[in-house]
Amino acid sequence: MITQVHFLLTYQCTLECEHCFVCSSPLSEGTFTPSQISAVLDQAGRLGTVDTVYFEGGEPFLFYPVLLEGLRQARGRGLSAGIVTNGYFATSEENARCFLEPIKTLGISDLSISNDIFHCENRQDNAARRALDTAREMGLPAMVLALDPGGSGPETRASLREEKKGVISGGSIMFRGRAAAKLSRYAEARDWRQFTSCPYEDLRNPSRLHVDAYGNLQICQGICMGNVWERPLDELVRDYSPRNHTICGPLIEGGPAQLAKNLGYTPPEAGVADACHLCWLARKSVREKFPGILAPAQVYCDR
Repeated sequence: MITQVHFLLTYQCTLECEHCFVCSSPLSEGTFTPSQISAVLDQAGRLGTVDTVYFEGGEPFLFYPVLLEGLRQARGRGLSAGIVTNGYFATSEENARCFLEPIKTLGISDLSISNDIFHCENRQDNAARRALDTAREMGLPAMVLALDPGGSGPETRASLREEKKGVISGGSIMFRGRAAAKLSRYAEARDWRQFTSCPYEDLRNPSRLHVDAYGNLQICQGICMGNVWERPLDELVRDYSPRNHTICGPLIEGGPAQLAKNLGYTPPEAGVADACHLCWLARKSVREKFPGILAPAQVYCDR
């Protein structure tokens, strides 16, 4: 039962993180308009099960008026709303309050702020930390998203590299998108045959979906149920048949290992980083054969 819809408000971002699922960057394109948000909310509302929306990206605060309008629309429909951000706007406490006051007025249930070694070299003195501290002082429900819980202070360049490798080897990263392209070589290689189930997503009965401005309705990053500008979200959900889905069917049957076999993909002899890495490699190898299903291009670092 779908209870959450996550808007990828934009693919544009202030950063170009090595571990980003959707290969966001300052040059990325693809941003919702207010009318598009309204259309998706109307479609989701017809399901009668959605109670929460998130606005993420990319960096949603880059298009602040659109973000605020999206929050107004969601809250006006009685939905809980959350935001995922890197907190770049908190160049000072005063500036942070300017951005956060209207959001507090609208009311949100979650403000998740990314602050780890892949986002900020100095975990203690940075915009993300100022955004978090200011939000909490204002009574907003703010929390940290971090691949390296606990964090560290200022580090040397050499130790930063070592710390990143430690996070990678510690199993905190899912190797999708840019993480698969950039970081998988630093992970321990594993026999691809062991990945016989999907460890992160309930593909039989998903509870959340991600949608971007291009209309791609994603069950998992890079695996689409369809396009909401071609068929409404509520129809796509109601017609979703997990075992008959070209990609989800094999994943349900036998995980990424089965998907690789079904797609005719030969995994690297040296092994793969994790289940996500194998799944991503297999999908990327045949992406042109399944337009509209293996999308968007951003997840495969093709843009």
